[in-house]
Amino acid sequence: MDPVRNPYAPGAGQRPPELAGRDRELRQFEVVLERVARGRPERSMIVTGLRGVGKTVLLNAFRSMAIQRLWGTGKIEARPDQSIRRPVASALHRAVRELAPRHRAPDRIEEFLGVLKAFAQAEPEPSGKGKARVHRWQPGIDVPASRGRADSGDLEIDLTELFVDAASVATDVGVGIALFVDEMQDIPADDVSALCAACHELSQVGGPLIVVGAGLPHLPAVLSASKSYSERLFRYARIDRLDRESADVALMAPAEREDVTFTEDALDALYGAADGYPYFVQAYAKVVWDVAPDTPITADDIKVAAPEAESELAVGFFGSRYERATPAERDYMRAMAMLGDDPVPTASVADELGRKPSSLSPARDGLIKKGLIYSAERGMVAFTVPHFGKFLRSQPA
Repeated sequence: MDPVRNPYAPGAGQRPPELAGRDRELRQFEVVLERVARGRPERSMIVTGLRGVGKTVLLNAFRSMAIQRLWGTGKIEARPDQSIRRPVASALHRAVRELAPRHRAPDRIEEFLGVLKAFAQAEPEPSGKGKARVHRWQPGIDVPASRGRADSGDLEIDLTELFVDAASVATDVGVGIALFVDEMQDIPADDVSALCAACHELSQVGGPLIVVGAGLPHLPAVLSASKSYSERLFRYARIDRLDRESADVALMAPAEREDVTFTEDALDALYGAADGYPYFVQAYAKVVWDVAPDTPITADDIKVAAPEAESELAVGFFGSRYERATPAERDYMRAMAMLGDDPVPTASVADELGRKPSSLSPARDGLIKKGLIYSAERGMVAFTVPHFGKFLRSQPA
């Protein structure tokens, strides 16, 4: 079939042609937007799940919903060991710029931008003598920085004041502001605490600003470790692989728009290969489309396409992550894989390697920091990538 007409889109954060199986989460966010618009108290929202289940896609869909309601929006992607001060400043700058043309008092916008500039520039950085200094980073805001508001250098104080002021601007316009945070589990611990405190203050004053985060399954534990009230501060949505009906819709809906169909046996084979994980569904379907001679797509077409799809996943989805690990970290992951695909005790990994658990802490911590494994619960670890254990078991030792 014509590869130019291939509708499937396996990509990092790339929206699939049919966003199937996420109706419940979309309805939940619709309720959040509506309640905030009516001045009702509402919690910020957190989406969690393994790699490849569509967290970033859902985050972007939420953002589109907010934009349609004329909200101000901004998005950041958290990075390990990087403060969120500057990314948040840039994101809120964009959000308020979206609201500025509808604001009746330009002075109010300029006043907020002055606070925002002060916030952005107030990040302490160590000088050569070990003393803290203020680094005058220029955030591209053409107003003088304010003094005495959101510029203390203490992120918890500054972020709370900034969020309250941003929410006030949104109130003037009669809408809300949504800050979207991807890879939220990578925010440094002190910054997570500051973010939770700012959200807590907003929830108490009823300001129309929400934070919508996405991260790996252990993100709720990260938030809980920073502030004990975080489990009551956020609305949590855990997303996983698609059920059979939703996976079939993800495959058939875009194909039917191109006048292409699948046999029932082909759908069975594709669900068995992709196991319902949205990224895998798109990856297998894209290759199958390219190799199938004509419609309908059959189980034989799946059989022909599967090796090529698996090869592409082995290089781009699994292999690229495996290559980031050190030799010691690879040994740790291979030991995990030999113990199965479910979360495994760290003590069992140590037994598999014939080592003391304490001697493996650097490898385990390195893998967690790189986002390759996560601590499902105390003393347990699991892969962040579905089928990663299966991939490792297929590799030569």
